[in-house]
Amino acid sequence: MNKFLTLGAALVMSHPICINADDVIVSTDAYQWVGDSIFQGVYKAYAPGPYQIVSDYSAQPGYYMGIEKEWKLKNDITVFPQLRTPNRLHQAIYNMGLDEMVNAVEPDTTLRTGKEWAGVWTRDVSYSILLSMAYLQPEASMISLRKKVDKLGRIIQDTGSGGAWPVSTDREIWAIAAFEVYKATGNREWLEFIYPVIRKSLETDRNKVYDSKTGLVKGETSFIDWREQSHPKWMQTADIFNTESLSTSVVHAEAWRVLSEIAGLLGDKTVERVALEESKKISDAINKYLWMDDKGYYAMYRYGRDNMIVNPRAETLGESLAIMWNIADSKRALEITENNPTTPFGVAVFYPQIADMPAYHNNSLWPWVGAWWTMANAKAGNEEGVLEGFGALFRPAALFCTNKENFNLDNGDIATELNSSNMLWCLSGNLALTHKVLFGIDYKTDGLAFHPFVPRSLAADRSLTGFKYRDAVLDINISGYGNKIKSFKVNGKEQSPFISESKAQGKLIVDIVLADEFTHSAAVNRVKNTKAPLTPVAWLEGRTLVWNPIEYIAGYKVVKDGKVVAETRSTTFDASLPGEYQVIGVSSDGVESFASEPKSTRETEWFEIPGEGAQLSSLELSYIPESGIKGYSGEGFAEIDHKVEKLDVPVKVGEDGSYFIQFRYSNGNGPVNTENKCAVRTMYIDGQPAGTLVFPQRGRNNWNEWGWTNSVEVPLTSGDHVISLVFGEDDENMNMYTNHALLDGVRLVKKP
Repeated sequence: MNKFLTLGAALVMSHPICINADDVIVSTDAYQWVGDSIFQGVYKAYAPGPYQIVSDYSAQPGYYMGIEKEWKLKNDITVFPQLRTPNRLHQAIYNMGLDEMVNAVEPDTTLRTGKEWAGVWTRDVSYSILLSMAYLQPEASMISLRKKVDKLGRIIQDTGSGGAWPVSTDREIWAIAAFEVYKATGNREWLEFIYPVIRKSLETDRNKVYDSKTGLVKGETSFIDWREQSHPKWMQTADIFNTESLSTSVVHAEAWRVLSEIAGLLGDKTVERVALEESKKISDAINKYLWMDDKGYYAMYRYGRDNMIVNPRAETLGESLAIMWNIADSKRALEITENNPTTPFGVAVFYPQIADMPAYHNNSLWPWVGAWWTMANAKAGNEEGVLEGFGALFRPAALFCTNKENFNLDNGDIATELNSSNMLWCLSGNLALTHKVLFGIDYKTDGLAFHPFVPRSLAADRSLTGFKYRDAVLDINISGYGNKIKSFKVNGKEQSPFISESKAQGKLIVDIVLADEFTHSAAVNRVKNTKAPLTPVAWLEGRTLVWNPIEYIAGYKVVKDGKVVAETRSTTFDASLPGEYQVIGVSSDGVESFASEPKSTRETEWFEIPGEGAQLSSLELSYIPESGIKGYSGEGFAEIDHKVEKLDVPVKVGEDGSYFIQFRYSNGNGPVNTENKCAVRTMYIDGQPAGTLVFPQRGRNNWNEWGWTNSVEVPLTSGDHVISLVFGEDDENMNMYTNHALLDGVRLVKKP
């Protein structure tokens, strides 16, 4: 930890701040929220008034994205809901959120991603809209979402590893955000516009990225799209396509449910039924394959090559969305809030951290993720979780006098790989805490429901005036604490806590009195920020699996074909029994490393592609190498692009069985971490569809870097077969011009 923070913590402990203890709202080992101030070691931020925040925090020396020492209101925010609360810091942070929201609206009425990040990005804007922009900026939300639909009428996956879609597949968050705009506005024309977009995108993804065995969704964890920030280094982007992640699967389950609801509103009963069935299939798969009884939360993702295992890390966005969207039942929801690890600065993006990776997605807190976590705790009924959720968002907002993008979990600083002020989804999350947690505002298709959740130490008389809903303007007053409503009045008349759209007319005075009690008590799993052991590097020496020793390790688990077969302190293992082997390091306190790269002792059959050549000829080349192509086997390679509708590879199989099929390929059309030129094809066996193969980008102009596609398991009888790569309508990528790769050959590995 930063030596100044350590010193400051000691000073606070030895010389307590002279403030009445009753004013302490949140206190952790890292910071305190006391009255109108935040204290972190020797540093302090406070609100002199509702339109100003002052901080004396000093960021890590030399960090290129510095901090603000003061925020003062710059824009007119009077047209937005006005908060009145006795806590000046809360009011100032709320007003700063509105102020920065105005900054985020571009001249073309789109929502800017952040001060440093221009433009509209699908996942960023969608999560922001879901949090609070749908009702605070409905016009900008609709314009922004329209920009993320391509000319084929599909949702755009604009960022992700290896060339975007289908390595990254969380674009369906657009669907949920678009429906939230409808719930806020009741705009029928908008509903009719989004319906075919959502339907086409989901049906394409169902055909291309759903695992036929598990029912889970393939692709990167939602929003965590820096490959080495959340995966072992050995994983290629084709391996990442093959992962089955919690958050992305939850997004798809909810998107299908949304499609079902829209279809019902538009009278399409067949789609309403089918879409709901699809949603349930994914929900059931999440609970079957990702829930971990021993930890009390869901696994981050399943990963591997031919055999999948779970990454047992907790992933906060996925855990939160599973609660919010009812993937987890009420029992599991509460269990998740009590077991998901919470560090002194708040919940991590995922936990534990990767030891040899810098802070960004790894070893980091993102406030907008924390906002979802806080709302999930409120829904589950966890008072302590809600309170610390507020603190984790208000601490950085006050100390840095802006809504920053992310924070290092070791010291709470902004010194991460990338950062930005005025971050759209973070300011959206901060505003959502007031509206959706403390006042409990919940948009339905036919009205506003209210489910307020106020922790004891945040009990106060609050008001939210000028809150617009349909043809009404609401002034909402709330008093007391808890998550049970004692009294709910509209214009002085007692009623249920719901305002139907038909009654949303004119001026409405809403008075809410809470019952000063909670449905139950719950705890928080407070932990130190922990780094997992380094990933073992394993290799084969003949039929012996060998791996490098890891310092300070308690032992190793040996995995064969996805199952643990041994626990040892040795660094060798007899791998004479044919299979796919991996090694996991385990620390003395039981924290596991990633599994090592799979090493196979099974026999492999290799087949060249007929008609291979050694010259590039496609017009779809994005980057042309200066020298000829190298590194292929045989006489050359084949090319696939838009003009190659079908490529056949004859193979001869020795015996009946189940086989894993992969192609060796090269794609130098773009870098590993961005752009959108991942080649995609449907694989057929003897004319029957067998699965999706992806050929992700391997580096700009890096045509001599050969790798393997994802692995597809198929049953084959002995004898002759034809493996075909077919370019169909669903195989069109996000680029739509370059869908091109070089193929060296195909290998078949028989499953034991």
